[in-house]
Amino acid sequence: MARKKGSGLLMVWADVPAKQEEEFNRWYNEEHVGDLLSIPGILNAARYVAISGGPKYLACYELESPDVIQSDAYQKQRANPSEWSKRMSPTVIATSFVRNVYGQLFPAEVSPEATEGDMAPSLQIGRMDVPAEIEEEFNHWYNTVFVPGFESVPGCIRGRRYTAAQGAPKYATVYEFEHEMVNRSAEWAAARDADPRSMQFRAHMTHAQGSPGTYRRIFPL
Repeated sequence: MARKKGSGLLMVWADVPAKQEEEFNRWYNEEHVGDLLSIPGILNAARYVAISGGPKYLACYELESPDVIQSDAYQKQRANPSEWSKRMSPTVIATSFVRNVYGQLFPAEVSPEATEGDMAPSLQIGRMDVPAEIEEEFNHWYNTVFVPGFESVPGCIRGRRYTAAQGAPKYATVYEFEHEMVNRSAEWAAARDADPRSMQFRAHMTHAQGSPGTYRRIFPL
């Protein structure tokens, strides 16, 4: 069975002018996603729209590792854009644009279950920095308490944490959901505050603009 997830992510967020959204979405769905999926090491992909947070559009690519972005095949594709790409790429038309490459921090290994998992119907993504002096304690708490607590909530498929190989801020947390209402449930709220240290550690997070965001998959449907 072909691997669907690896230890890396490429995530591209964009807001685009309303008058160009229709063509932007057609370009992404009909050309660009397929072009990137033809590159060795890009294992799977989906596009999402923000339900909360932002920017509005997110393209998420599962990578065998962050090093895929340095490969000759990827660099060749970027260096030879189509005419449609030259007109519709978010690097050309976006009013806000974030492109980050991530390496998986937690879990330490990609589980067999995750490897075989499809792109989730919904995501919650937090992008944050924390002060260097608390990073070790913060990461231990996040990995052993915070993520497992949310993973116990009905509808939460899994949580994964990343560090940025390209882009900022340093940390990203990606929760995969069965549907976009998971983080609005009473169970989610209870998990968020179950540990007495949660409020203390959350107070130290500096989130990127639009983070945390909740996203619904729009391609493939």
